[in-house]
Amino acid sequence: MNLPRLLACFLLAVLMLASTALADVQLPKIFGSGMVLQRGLATPVWGTAEPGEEVVIEFAGQKKTAKADAKGNWIVRLDPMEANSKDQIFKVSGDGYAAGFKGVLVGDVWICSGQSNMEWTVQNSLNPQEEIKAADHPNIRLFNVPGHTTSPLAKRELPGGAWQICSPKTVAGFSAVGYYFGRRLNQESKVPIGLIGTNWGGTRIEPWTPPVGFRQVPQLKGISDAVNRFDPTHPSGKATWSNFTDETAAWAASAKAALAKGEPFGPPPIAPGYRNGGDPTAIYNAMVRPLAPYGVRGAIWYQGESNGNEGESYFHKMQALIQGWRSVWDQGDFPFYFYFVQLADFQAPNENPAGGNGWARLREAQRKALTILHTGMAVITDIGNARDIHPRNKQDVGSRLAQWALRDVYKKNVVPSGPLFKELKIEGGKARVIFEYSADGLRVGKRKEMLKPTEFVENGELARFAIAGKDRQWHWASAQIDGDSVVVWSKDVPNPVAVRYAYSMNPAGANLYNSLGLPASPFRTDDW
Repeated sequence: MNLPRLLACFLLAVLMLASTALADVQLPKIFGSGMVLQRGLATPVWGTAEPGEEVVIEFAGQKKTAKADAKGNWIVRLDPMEANSKDQIFKVSGDGYAAGFKGVLVGDVWICSGQSNMEWTVQNSLNPQEEIKAADHPNIRLFNVPGHTTSPLAKRELPGGAWQICSPKTVAGFSAVGYYFGRRLNQESKVPIGLIGTNWGGTRIEPWTPPVGFRQVPQLKGISDAVNRFDPTHPSGKATWSNFTDETAAWAASAKAALAKGEPFGPPPIAPGYRNGGDPTAIYNAMVRPLAPYGVRGAIWYQGESNGNEGESYFHKMQALIQGWRSVWDQGDFPFYFYFVQLADFQAPNENPAGGNGWARLREAQRKALTILHTGMAVITDIGNARDIHPRNKQDVGSRLAQWALRDVYKKNVVPSGPLFKELKIEGGKARVIFEYSADGLRVGKRKEMLKPTEFVENGELARFAIAGKDRQWHWASAQIDGDSVVVWSKDVPNPVAVRYAYSMNPAGANLYNSLGLPASPFRTDDW
């Protein structure tokens, strides 16, 4: 690390730790003209001003006041509001200062985050010209967190960004999954939708996770301890930074004396906790933390490829991410929903009935994450591309995520998912697999063309089921639909104990769906 970079890093840390009084009232960049404020929530509004200055917020007939504390920070909470698609003016004023944001709506705000498949834009997805031309949705608003930035400490402000009205001029560069998710919600609920895109291709889950998230998961103590050593809000982090400031002060005195004598001197101490984009909390500090506690309905998440060699550990990291974000937003009894995408089919099929290769174990960890309260998962193992880690069909991905929100948030009478494994029963020499979300019954289906409905195959034969006995030897199995369950057997396994379905990197030919044409998630009933 060269001297200018060291000095820049140190100065950045000092600036973030210091309290700076500002002459005018200031709000974070997430507030601005065209924004959507979260309905149904005591919406936080915060910022900085001169210490002791009174700040007034006026919106939708409400008038709230706050006084900046000794460090110049203030916060107010607007009373919960109903959805409103009428453009309104949001006013903020202080001593000799007044400003207004125009075109403000009240609705539901969603964070759209993850790695490249969430970052993937509308203009690079299927049917871009038609989709962009049709993207005239004044009640959908878009906010893109710009750039790919990291920080060793939690930042209070974003590097930039502004709200935009969704239109053919603004949608092309926005997250395709985010846009198609928000479009379906807006079309079917008529509630204004705000979408905040914060994503970075090729990133792991750890840098998106806050320190408090790691601390809540005992299995991640090693990561938590490492993060604590650089977190100035934690005792061990305070000690680290105190030592650094002492060392820096000593260096500064020594360097000053050397300069006076015209003598050379060494570089300053390296600021602790400097992280690149792959280190825990690094992206969260810069690209997520400044968003909180802006009122949100929840988040959608598409990530996992960069953690693709993991299994159970990814479930623990999902716990840390979800619980961590919820802790940071601290919305009390107002649920913070979290919907995520199970990874798509990719690379060559595996003809070993045991499966378990590639992303199979990670998908299982994602399925297990459904045990976390207020979560949902979009299954997309039928719409990937064996030769492309970035499948272009983002329309179905966004729609399948929206299916969960339509049920949970908008109280629509919909089945939120394709079939999910619920229970295994052994019946003689056969295994019965019972599913949730079969809708009006399980089906054999096939996706012949992207963006076209699933075609059902009458009297079709189920594929990609495997069965094993106590010897843990896997065999391809026969499988037959029986109402909301599937009966699985093999002549080679007279006494079955476990079943797997589509449990491989690319489960080509997996064809179990529900009556809505939504695919069943890959699963295994064993823990071998």
